[in-house]
Amino acid sequence: MTVPHPYRPVNEPVHDVGRVAVLGAGSWGTAFAKVLGDAGREVRLWARRQEVADAINTGRRNPTYLPDVELPRGLAATADAGEALAGADAVVLAVPSQSLRDNLARWRDLIPDGVTLTNLAKGVELGTLKRMTEVIADVTGVDGDRLAVVSGPNLAAEIAQEEPTATVIACADHERAVALQTACATGYFRAYTNTDVVGAELGGAGKNVIALAVGVAAGMGLGDNSRASLITRGLAEMSRLGVALGASPLTFAGLAGLGDLVATCSSPLSRNRTFGEHLGQGASLAEAEKANHGQVAEGVKSCLSICELGGRHGVELPIADAVRRMCHEGMSAPALAKELISRAPKPE
Repeated sequence: MTVPHPYRPVNEPVHDVGRVAVLGAGSWGTAFAKVLGDAGREVRLWARRQEVADAINTGRRNPTYLPDVELPRGLAATADAGEALAGADAVVLAVPSQSLRDNLARWRDLIPDGVTLTNLAKGVELGTLKRMTEVIADVTGVDGDRLAVVSGPNLAAEIAQEEPTATVIACADHERAVALQTACATGYFRAYTNTDVVGAELGGAGKNVIALAVGVAAGMGLGDNSRASLITRGLAEMSRLGVALGASPLTFAGLAGLGDLVATCSSPLSRNRTFGEHLGQGASLAEAEKANHGQVAEGVKSCLSICELGGRHGVELPIADAVRRMCHEGMSAPALAKELISRAPKPE
């Protein structure tokens, strides 16, 4: 028996997602646009630079981020956000978390009425301490039922190569989540639905910080026991913060929690894990950024907002706080390890 959605008239149909605007042509935005195209959707991918859009349209490849991956014919790129958004049934936001607000301020009047806004970025906004869907609601005034999140073990390079993976689409309106689930269903990409937006977002933001810590341990030459301990206790930190903010603890045991955490902490494709590894080998932030092809890992900024969020809600986050002090107060990798292992023991 289908239970009518409390905010939608019973006779109003749920619209199919036929055309999707993906705003952001980085590695994850391009990979997700490919998934949508492979699933038979008409995709318009917005790229910040005209030369990237031209390369995608002429050569079917993103030369900057995924040069070896052929993109589907149903995907067209543009450097004009209005062109990308025109006629869209759904909008996917694939820009970095700390630049989401400024980008949305330029796009909000171009967004079609009634569409679902889906966020791919993982982070907590500096200053406001707001999750990404809260930032979207702030800027656009869109009701929370229209906001969705994609989160899970989603390393862009592997997805672009069509290696099998699963993810979570979280939305308070389950029917919208199901519509998005259908829109991105392929033979290699499987989405599950969830209504716990808070848990999915905090899992995605928190895992980047823990991955930095795991990378530091790997860079110091520490073994599997040390890394497994950080992953497990990191999951406990993420869960504590999530529950304090109203999330379900079960979310952190699933793809948006444990699944994403394991992938980000373990893979050499993970920017955060790799960045932390350079720090563990004694590199400075600037040196780690240079070694990371000029890209700063999200966890470097997220550790600040996550620690402040934990303090606001009285949640202890020892790993995140150690990462914060290492990245922003000059704490050394050996001091970080010593502090974490010598903390007063507590019941698990």
